[in-house]
Amino acid sequence: MDVKIRKATKDDVSGIAKVHVRSWQETYQGIVSQDYLDSLNVEDRKSLWEKSLSGSADTSTVFVAVNPEGEIVGFASFGKERSRKFKAEGELYAIYILKAYQRGKLGLKLLQAGLDDLLKQEYDSMLVWVLADNVSRKFYESLQPQKAGEEVVKIAGKEYIEVAYMWRDLKLLHRLL
Repeated sequence: MDVKIRKATKDDVSGIAKVHVRSWQETYQGIVSQDYLDSLNVEDRKSLWEKSLSGSADTSTVFVAVNPEGEIVGFASFGKERSRKFKAEGELYAIYILKAYQRGKLGLKLLQAGLDDLLKQEYDSMLVWVLADNVSRKFYESLQPQKAGEEVVKIAGKEYIEVAYMWRDLKLLHRLL
């Protein structure tokens, strides 16, 4: 598949919101309540992504994966580590790819774009949070992170374990990719 990675623009809000909702529904089926997954809608996500891509927010950088037809099929969002509980400077906030496009190195390409950006900003380390029950967690584990911690999060009233992984040396991770 000839998918291109580029920095997201305000014009990408709808495409990102669609991928956000669909990938949650595909990835978290059987993990998160089906009622919650069914309740997710693109309009709610659009307002979140409009804010994120407006440039007025304490900005994160978002990269999109675009197929030859011009459709967004994945995205990744990076920025400053939010919790301040860990000695990480950067954070991978989200990486979502439609199921049909998974397993084709697209996650690595999105991660590479974000890493390049974080390194340009002179970030040395990065954190990512992943639901413990999410099989995609193996993707991160294959990149040799250090387990930094665990936290309980609530989604639709149910508690889940979220695992924090950290890479202390982004240059080393960059070479791994």
